Amino acid sequence: MTNIERNKQLIAQIFAGKADRPAILYRPLMVPLREVGDFTLSGEPVKKWVPWVVENYRRQVESLERHGDDSVPVAKLATGTQIFANAFGCDVHYPPDSNPCAMPLAHDSADAEKVEVPDIWKTPCLYRVFELGHAVLRELGPEAALGPCDLQTGFDIAGLIWDKNDLFCAMALEPEAVRCLADKCALLLKTFLGELRREFPTMSPCHYPGHWVPPELGPWVSCDEVGSMSPEMFEEFCLPELNDLSEAFGGVAMHCCADAEHQFPGFNRVENFYAFNRVQSKRGYLPLLDHFTGPDAPVHCLGTLPVETVEALVTGAPAGTRFVLQHMGDKDDAVAAEWLARCREIAEMVPQ
Repeated sequence: MTNIERNKQLIAQIFAGKADRPAILYRPLMVPLREVGDFTLSGEPVKKWVPWVVENYRRQVESLERHGDDSVPVAKLATGTQIFANAFGCDVHYPPDSNPCAMPLAHDSADAEKVEVPDIWKTPCLYRVFELGHAVLRELGPEAALGPCDLQTGFDIAGLIWDKNDLFCAMALEPEAVRCLADKCALLLKTFLGELRREFPTMSPCHYPGHWVPPELGPWVSCDEVGSMSPEMFEEFCLPELNDLSEAFGGVAMHCCADAEHQFPGFNRVENFYAFNRVQSKRGYLPLLDHFTGPDAPVHCLGTLPVETVEALVTGAPAGTRFVLQHMGDKDDAVAAEWLARCREIAEMVPQ
């Protein structure tokens, strides 16, 4: 069994609740998107970006050979967060030292009402994802694992299209207008995800932190705007969409980079919520253990934690709590090796 096959088996067992330890991964430094430009925003042939995807894949393969960690190389079709808002017609801003981002298209409910759902196959910023995916597989071979573009909930897409200075007021004053736009965005997302699964049935669904996840599992979406709303508004504007995605695809996973611990009880109401990636909040990572523990909780897929935090989470969690822990992008290979070694020791301390 090769390292990749072995690691796929371990990670699949973790998501199935059959593994006896966490997965400990390392992802080496990648060539960032801002250095090559977002392929969805260009009119040049997508073949220009194939070497970029292949190079990042090669780095992961060589890193796995050096470190023997639990990672599975992924050829990621990375994009900026603007991709779906741009599909709806938003202009794109290009910061000098960061990824592109969408500029609001709607500034009130009247503007939002005019927004129409685009046809994926007539919208370059969307269909170019499929073109690049097929081009990469022709280069690497069909056995290579692809990774998706940036994926957000319909509500988060609406939060890019509709200027949030007005959107958050409209959630209280014109909730039907907000739901109407969010529903349009959710429809595009759901259609896109269905086509992505049809075209690339072996694609890993995890868009962030980008490690391999069994392809038969449901989509992995960013749910960041929830940090700025009440639990009641999450239940009204976000929960129905997450449950619809889960029903359509057999489960749903979430990335959240907001300070959103007040939403954790609501997250537990998402049906078949199978994996959770969050970033550190004011209280750190340990509040996860107040809400998501045991074999029925989502798998905690966390990136670049200090060893002390890894130990506190892994040893402090009740039996059956599952983890995929990934260290990302050290310039010094020795630092990565030390992190992996210490985390492997901690993994052996998991309560059985």
